[in-house]
Amino acid sequence: MSSDASAGPAGKAVVSLATGLEDAEKVTVALLVAVGAAESGRPTLMFLTKEAVRLAVVGVAVGTACEGCPSIPDLMGRYEAAGGAYLVCPVCVNAKRLQDQPLINGATLGGTVPMWEWIGEGATTFSY
Repeated sequence: MSSDASAGPAGKAVVSLATGLEDAEKVTVALLVAVGAAESGRPTLMFLTKEAVRLAVVGVAVGTACEGCPSIPDLMGRYEAAGGAYLVCPVCVNAKRLQDQPLINGATLGGTVPMWEWIGEGATTFSY
């Protein structure tokens, strides 16, 4: 794959993640994709649903998925440093009774309407 600097600014990326620490390898892959997008200059949003909303609660996203894998906290730190944002499904947060828990930096509650507003004219999407 080649890069063309004249192609203009990088397009938006959305990574939809429904899995939490019950499948840390899937979380790691989703974070690697999001980090890659954000670090390459793409405006990047992770839409967290189902069990993944727990990752947005302070102190939950810990551990390393596999030998040789980067740790989940390190990936999340890189994602934040690159300007990545999290949109956390409020229906899922309420269903899991997490509404009183503090969220990590870069995370805001929002559902599908704010996600589509953020996407605007389009984005490359990934779903895990």
